[in-house]
Amino acid sequence: MTHLFHIRYNNTQGTLMRILQAASRRALPTPYVQAMPVDGAHEVRLLLDVSDKQVAQLYREWNGTVDILDVSSMNAAEEGWNADIAAGAAIPPASAGIEVRSRSAMA
Repeated sequence: MTHLFHIRYNNTQGTLMRILQAASRRALPTPYVQAMPVDGAHEVRLLLDVSDKQVAQLYREWNGTVDILDVSSMNAAEEGWNADIAAGAAIPPASAGIEVRSRSAMA
């Protein structure tokens, strides 16, 4: 079952690597990873194909890791991600809908 994990963490040395290592140690395929600053902390989104037992193991490991503030997940099918993944579509970043203006375009 594919889950989308949202993990908020303090951006200290090695925290993101400890988050990613939890998935790689279990040899879980990671088709989507996005890390970004959010409200004075950082957030990483991971799309993982995991069993219920693996979800519990990941929660336990991440909640026991220093500098991780919050861990949450949702079934990717509930959010409509599964159809896009099965079709091989690229998953756009969260900023895809944000209009970016350059200084030269504003002049």
